[in-house]
Amino acid sequence: MSNQHKIKRRGMMLVLSSPSGAGKTTISRELLERDENLSMSISTTTRPPRPGEEDGRDYYFTSPEQFKRMVSNGEFLEHAVVFSNSYGTPRAPVETALAKGLDVLFDVDWQGTQQLAHSARHDLVSIFILPPSHQELEHRLRKRAQDTEAVVRERMSKASSEISHWDAYDYIIVNHHVRDSVSGVEAIIAAERLRRSRQTGLPDFVKGLIGEG
Repeated sequence: MSNQHKIKRRGMMLVLSSPSGAGKTTISRELLERDENLSMSISTTTRPPRPGEEDGRDYYFTSPEQFKRMVSNGEFLEHAVVFSNSYGTPRAPVETALAKGLDVLFDVDWQGTQQLAHSARHDLVSIFILPPSHQELEHRLRKRAQDTEAVVRERMSKASSEISHWDAYDYIIVNHHVRDSVSGVEAIIAAERLRRSRQTGLPDFVKGLIGEG
């Protein structure tokens, strides 16, 4: 094992955002499969569990009253209301992971990313995934065959608003091919893991080097 691997490091909060159909979910799945140091953030929600969902694995399920108390107590890094249900990222498990040098992947939109930046800017690395073109985005949405025509039109309409916030992100990747996009995100992760401020064990390591000199 190299000396680099021995240096203590603080983990990062990695955000991937994109309009629906741009490939964010596919890229995220590939990253999670290939990187054992990366895990998906688990959100707290007030919506009831769907068949097959487990508390603590898919979501942390809670009541609207408890969710409000958690908001008041500052227990969320970010939170929002989606289709009358509340969703939020609990602070404690993320902080625990970061302190252990583990990286946490977030699937949030622009507003969620802004909240995360306000809560923990130094830990945040944000990436926006763009489609190659408007036409290709529509083609990918239709190819999925998951949505009705009305839903596809709604998603395309919403995409323009989402894409307009591209310049709020640290990195931009145009997803021509999933393999190349995954490699691009992995390059970003590798570089960010080497950021001086993130390598909390560097001062002691350097002291040792100077002492050995």
